[in-house]
Amino acid sequence: MRIRYSRFLGSLADSVALEDLLAALGDYLLQSGFDSEWAGEADSEELQQAILQALEESELLDEEQRRQLQEAPPEEVGALLRDLAERLAEAGYIRIEEPYSPPTALSSGVGRAGGREAPPVRFEITNKALDFLGFKTLRDLLAGLGKASFGRHDTRAWATGVESSGGSRPYEFGDTLNLDAPATIAAALRRAGLPPPGRAGVDLEYGDLRVHQAEYQSSCATVVLLDCSHSMILYGEDRFTPAKRVALALAHLIRTQFPGDSLQLVLFHDSAEEAPLARLAQVRVGPFYTNTREGLRLARRLLARQRKDMRQIVLITDGKPSALTLDDGRIYKNAFGLDPLVIAKTLEEVARCRRAGILINTFMLAADYGLVQFVQHVTALARGKAYFTTPSSLGQYLLLDYLNHKSRRVH
Repeated sequence: MRIRYSRFLGSLADSVALEDLLAALGDYLLQSGFDSEWAGEADSEELQQAILQALEESELLDEEQRRQLQEAPPEEVGALLRDLAERLAEAGYIRIEEPYSPPTALSSGVGRAGGREAPPVRFEITNKALDFLGFKTLRDLLAGLGKASFGRHDTRAWATGVESSGGSRPYEFGDTLNLDAPATIAAALRRAGLPPPGRAGVDLEYGDLRVHQAEYQSSCATVVLLDCSHSMILYGEDRFTPAKRVALALAHLIRTQFPGDSLQLVLFHDSAEEAPLARLAQVRVGPFYTNTREGLRLARRLLARQRKDMRQIVLITDGKPSALTLDDGRIYKNAFGLDPLVIAKTLEEVARCRRAGILINTFMLAADYGLVQFVQHVTALARGKAYFTTPSSLGQYLLLDYLNHKSRRVH
């Protein structure tokens, strides 16, 4: 049984669109979390506080509704926040461990959200919420780029496929049998002439078969290599949350527009590890160094398993390589960065990626002189591109780079 306060909730809670609320909670749900206990799941009371902040600071409510919220009794505010949290769960955007219990006479305490204490309940965001946040980020990026639509990775070669965009040609073994019926019949008639009177049909031979030509669409395997070192949230700027948003947007783009492509996520810090995109909201920075070489090694191994026309690494970082995994497994660290040993081993791994046919495009969220020189070395060795950008423009650069691949390769 749920208790509703109709005088207040009927006019306020029902006016809040869940998608708009989820978008307003995006930064909270994807935050870096180094200075808090957030790890992709948290107490429901923390969620209610975030909802309250979103209602007060965003455009979810008009001025009159915000005034109602400020003047409402604490128990009504608490009921409103619990109701909105429940609606997010019912819509599949968050997952709650157990149902909310209604307030009773025994629960007289007041929580941080202003209402009675709810039982200890934890929540985590779902794949549906991550997909929505990725879609919203992608839509915003496309709007900023002036792009209304986009296709797959087109090339200047021709192949036989489902969507025809060119003339037909004789069928060859191994072609997709996307038959051009009129051209096939015409070829048979040219060879054998019209059938005799009283005989129906046309005699076809193997050489008469004609198939449509379609633009060859290449496939691409991508590994996003994301820096999780401490510097990603230092110096008064959170670089990590925008990077996570861009990864979500890229995942949504590939899933919906380039289904033949693949995307994997590798986190690098003192070492490196693969992380499923479904757990991206839980990814946190930490008191780590920057082991770029280990991240490249893992990304190269993952891409070696992919049978795609293009293989690339998208490196997102803001710091100099400052750690190295030695042959005996120990991690050598130099907090000052640009250590000659670390740099040499990192560039050796870049060269291995190039020999394996892997393109490395670097998106650098910093631009100090020493770092520029290092990135120039990486770019020259990998024959990729380097972008010195900011968290606010990272998504536009990365998206443009990915979409431009569709006209940069010939098969």
